[in-house]
Amino acid sequence: MPSSILYTASATATGEGRNGHSRTSDGVIDVDLVVPKEMGGPGGAGTNPEQLFATGYAACFLGALKAGAKEHGIPLQDVAVTAEVGIGPREDKGFGLAVKLIVEFGGGVTQADGERAVEVGHTICPYSHAVRGNVDVITEVETA
Repeated sequence: MPSSILYTASATATGEGRNGHSRTSDGVIDVDLVVPKEMGGPGGAGTNPEQLFATGYAACFLGALKAGAKEHGIPLQDVAVTAEVGIGPREDKGFGLAVKLIVEFGGGVTQADGERAVEVGHTICPYSHAVRGNVDVITEVETA
């Protein structure tokens, strides 16, 4: 836990959880939640917790990756992070997540520098800290 909280986000979910609604306290995010067809739901218009988690993790990891690369002298120009978040049953009980982070580097970044930047990003990213030891995270580095 950080020694001093800099920002707190607040969101409230209503309805039936995965079939319902979620809204942040400031109203910036105001979304319907729908269970995907792959999980036995109706699918269609709406989002789900995995999509929201993927969006947050991708953005947070990109910021951490850029900050870490700059600190270690790895020049970055064009970078994109895609987070694929999967959900499935655990062997013991309930459900668990798995994450694949695909990091695409443009601008002549070498494979070695790309891999180093991803490694450094994991040491900085709050999402990586939160899931470490609880969620399987694999990375894929693509350089142009």
